[in-house]
Amino acid sequence: MVHDSLAFAARLQAVRDGFARLIGISGVQYTILISVYHLQFDEDVSVTRIAEHLHLSGAFITNETNKLVRSGLLEKRPDPNDGRRAILRATSEAENRLARLAEVQSEVNDEHFGPLAEAGDFDLFRRTIAELVESTDRALALLHGLTPRAMARGLAAPSPSGAGRKGGGT
Repeated sequence: MVHDSLAFAARLQAVRDGFARLIGISGVQYTILISVYHLQFDEDVSVTRIAEHLHLSGAFITNETNKLVRSGLLEKRPDPNDGRRAILRATSEAENRLARLAEVQSEVNDEHFGPLAEAGDFDLFRRTIAELVESTDRALALLHGLTPRAMARGLAAPSPSGAGRKGGGT
């Protein structure tokens, strides 16, 4: 299950990167742009809101949104209620590119998520994935909290690349 999940995640990212290439941006920029585009119809969208939505750091989102602003796909305007905050919106150029992508995106997504075609399957999958993101955040916090105990037992602290660990891998 874990290995199938990793394979699915890699393929999901490859699909996202393919969509991004079709409209001339990077995969992460596509994720930010499509998030802003969808959220802007229901709320004022800030860097903080996108960071929360995507479970990424505000600094990273700021850097990438600035690239999207420079490329003419996002606009930033001051929040009239909070001068420290900027409101993000997709530009008409972004909307045009996303509209051109929509037909291929629909066909690809229909195939990609075809196994979830039964009534309620997709909604259950969506809710389960959201719960797994939260439980994995808690698992990571637990893992980092256990590191001193592991070190006391003679295990090396894990490095970001996994190098330096004693014993097997995942």
